[in-house]
Amino acid sequence: MPSFAPVRSVVKALDLLAEINRSGIATVGELHRRLNLPKPTIVRLLETLIEAGYVARDDRMRGYQVTSAVGRLSAGFHGAPLVIEAARPWATALTRQIKWPCAVCLLDFDAVVVRFSTILDSPVSPFHATLGHRLPLGGRALGRAYLLFCPDEERAILRAAMAASSIAENRALTDTECEALMVQARRRGFAERDPDVEPRNSATIAVPLMLGERVLATFGVTFFRSVIATPDDKARIIRPLMKAKTRIENQIREMSQSLGPAFQDEK
Repeated sequence: MPSFAPVRSVVKALDLLAEINRSGIATVGELHRRLNLPKPTIVRLLETLIEAGYVARDDRMRGYQVTSAVGRLSAGFHGAPLVIEAARPWATALTRQIKWPCAVCLLDFDAVVVRFSTILDSPVSPFHATLGHRLPLGGRALGRAYLLFCPDEERAILRAAMAASSIAENRALTDTECEALMVQARRRGFAERDPDVEPRNSATIAVPLMLGERVLATFGVTFFRSVIATPDDKARIIRPLMKAKTRIENQIREMSQSLGPAFQDEK
């Protein structure tokens, strides 16, 4: 039996932090519904966590996200908040430059999940919202950018998952096609969406965000095919995308070094 009654405010703050981490991004209203805490309590706890550096407010996405500081809480820190934190300013700057929306995705078994998007910053986005969408590894640029650039051992595991997947485009990608796509993607430095998958009026070019040989996330730009129709048009997207990739990866290295073993053990 504990010597003292638990400090309820601490328990509430930890529950709140865990829920934000699970959600990727969450609003006060969503946290109220999930945790059944009064909204004024949630706001006070959020402001405390922001002051402590564990949570950041994203006004564009109208929600809250955890920061890489949560790495202090566990040696098993999975790195996702760090990647999003590192990518956010460069993704936002890229959309301001080229106008098209960007997305950052994390692996989720046989797909990647959109964990950050600049759709709200783009005046010409093909989509209204993509946050939380799962994009299969087999046919989507942001999924292929993970599959085609990850180490051989990891790709073998993912290919087995794809073969048993309920998603048709994952099962449709043969080993021969995957090998050819990998050679092409690694030569060019980026992956593209299969032109036969829907929606066909748009396309995506995506790159891996690497730490050493490990793919931490994928990063891509989506646009209308009718507007970006020539190699020169694509080059005006690819060049700044590659520059942003380099800047994000440099930021990830700097941030991971500051976290020490909590992040380095996962490399």
